[in-house]
Amino acid sequence: MSGTGEPDPVSRGLKKELAQFRAEIDTIDDTMVGLINQRLEIGKKIGGIKQVIGSEVVDQQRENKIFERLSRINQGPCDDDLLRHLFSVIMTATRQIQRTRRISYLGPEASYTHIASLNHFRHSGQFVHETTIRDVFKQVEKKESNYGVVPVENSIEGAVNHTLDLFYEFDLNIEAEHYEPISHDLLSLSGDLNSIKTVYSHIQALAQCRNWLQKRLPGVTIVEAPSTSQAARIAAKEKGAAAIASSRAAHIYNLQVVESSIEDLSGNVTRFLVIGRDRVKKTGRDKTSVIFATAHVPGSLFKVLEQVNLAGLNMAKLESRPTRHQNWSYYFFMDIEGHMDDEIVRTTIEKMKANCLYLKLLGSYPVFKAQ
Repeated sequence: MSGTGEPDPVSRGLKKELAQFRAEIDTIDDTMVGLINQRLEIGKKIGGIKQVIGSEVVDQQRENKIFERLSRINQGPCDDDLLRHLFSVIMTATRQIQRTRRISYLGPEASYTHIASLNHFRHSGQFVHETTIRDVFKQVEKKESNYGVVPVENSIEGAVNHTLDLFYEFDLNIEAEHYEPISHDLLSLSGDLNSIKTVYSHIQALAQCRNWLQKRLPGVTIVEAPSTSQAARIAAKEKGAAAIASSRAAHIYNLQVVESSIEDLSGNVTRFLVIGRDRVKKTGRDKTSVIFATAHVPGSLFKVLEQVNLAGLNMAKLESRPTRHQNWSYYFFMDIEGHMDDEIVRTTIEKMKANCLYLKLLGSYPVFKAQ
């Protein structure tokens, strides 16, 4: 600084140079964005040709040649590992744009399953809402959709029994799991608590807000809806109605937030499963799900569970459901840590099967890791 308090000529020169460098970086960034999008557009055209000629989307040989060529022409200061990482991200985006994934979820739009689907697939794909969980299974089974996303359990209310029953009925694989924090808002057209006569929502959401409803809205009519987003749709059309739904639903259905976070207990999380038709390779930190039924005789369930204990495997979940074919007869939904390709898991399931009337492997998939 000069004696007058003004920056000295050196500082002024450095600041001017800094501004010029930043302007140059902005210009380069602008060019890079355009080039990346241009590359993706060409990749999309290549994907169309691949579909016509029946070629696979992933061409590992081609990708390896690209990395080798880039390494040869690289003169730094970017090292090869950074270069490989950057182009791996671009290639992944190219593969995604070549392969339009169709993802079915329990809708309508803005349901918690929709939000979980968007977050799991990072908004990449064609998202299609279904009216029921059964419809999600059907769409994947008929190959109308590549994947389906369904709720399977809530940290407060427990298992979504209908989903468990459908795994018994359909021959589909679990390919991933996703945990989504759940927070419920009360929504209405007016935003006025005193004008509410009827509250609509999914049975799980109603149960999770039961105490709040009894305290703040005693005497109102409670009506079960197929989903929270369907409840929002109803509330958007019916005077005096409100919905318990997500904050996202308020924006989509032009509703006012009467009150936020009305769930009785904090830390509410729902586990969702991604269903498909493929087997998932092991990652080293996996989970395996099975459904099994035992003979209705003393000790039969113990003999099955004993195999898991003897193998030293961790059982992450065990849920029972009636078979509906015979009174007091049950099947069990079990999660164990490990992958079916692990010898100890494969051997244990074979020993379990020997003590079961029925056992179906539902899939091995990575343990959820929050991003």
